[in-house]
Amino acid sequence: MRLAAPSVGAVVRVVAILAMCAIALYLLWRVRGLIRLGAIAVFLAFAINPLVDAAGAKIRLPRALTILLIYLLLFAAVVLIGVVVVPSLVKQVQGISHNAPRYTHELRTIGIFRHFDDRYHITAKLTSDLRRLPELLARAVGPLKDVTVQAANAIGQLVIVLTIAFLLVLHGRDYIEFALRMTRRRQERYRALVHNINKAVTGYVVGNVTISVLSTLATWIVLSILGVPYALSLGLVVGFFDLIPLVGATLGAIVVAIATVTVDFPVVTIVWVAFIIVWQRFEDYVVQPLVYGRVLHVNPLVTILAVLAGAVLLGLLGALLAIPIAAAIQIILRDWWAHRPHGAAAAE
Repeated sequence: MRLAAPSVGAVVRVVAILAMCAIALYLLWRVRGLIRLGAIAVFLAFAINPLVDAAGAKIRLPRALTILLIYLLLFAAVVLIGVVVVPSLVKQVQGISHNAPRYTHELRTIGIFRHFDDRYHITAKLTSDLRRLPELLARAVGPLKDVTVQAANAIGQLVIVLTIAFLLVLHGRDYIEFALRMTRRRQERYRALVHNINKAVTGYVVGNVTISVLSTLATWIVLSILGVPYALSLGLVVGFFDLIPLVGATLGAIVVAIATVTVDFPVVTIVWVAFIIVWQRFEDYVVQPLVYGRVLHVNPLVTILAVLAGAVLLGLLGALLAIPIAAAIQIILRDWWAHRPHGAAAAE
């Protein structure tokens, strides 16, 4: 083996490549805010594209007007949810905080609880925490508000998101066709790849929204039967949290469990906890397989790691995007492996 000094040209090329990579990473870091807005716009485009296609098939309007109509309906839905949910949640929290002594007194009527309470002073601590519930809830909601509203805290950013999503839904197919034509001989292969990725991501987005709607309806019905005030508002809260993979349903269930304290405690709370445990098992093993079908096949370990990484990088938005991104990467890797020379030979 002979070791020779690299040529000047080779050194220049290596240095140039490293410099270009460093510049590219620096530029990406500087525009990270714009990248985040673009990610939100892509997610929004995938979410409303099926609605636009379905509406376009039934009403004979130009696609641009159909998208604007969907925007208007979504905006009206957000305003309606805000008007219905926020006041009811404020009243629930205030009611729980005000009636904290009565709830703790009812807890002491349970013999085993009274035994531990005399020893560890649980009710005193619980009463103090319940009285501070509005303050604690405000602190807990603060980070969530920062994450969810960060991309739309200025009119300019909101306009950017809506505009990018509008153009993606309106001309997305044209952009994809233009990119595919540049691949020439591999056009059909990449067309199938894009189709599979689009199918997986759209299936996940639509499926996730469908499951959240079902959770909202189920919660609304159960809480209405139990006589819990503001059942619809609490159902919307559960549906919103259910959009978050892995932990969302549990967070929503905890919020509702706190609200049930105001109604025939602890019977209603126990019934709610039993229902949500059964419902989550039903959702995991029946609803999700039926909704997602064969569209999404992501390893459970990959799902957990992807959601955790997404949450660290982009907060709530990252957790929402983690699974479809992991599915897309998995599809790309499978296609790359299948078209490698030794992969093709092994397949034969």
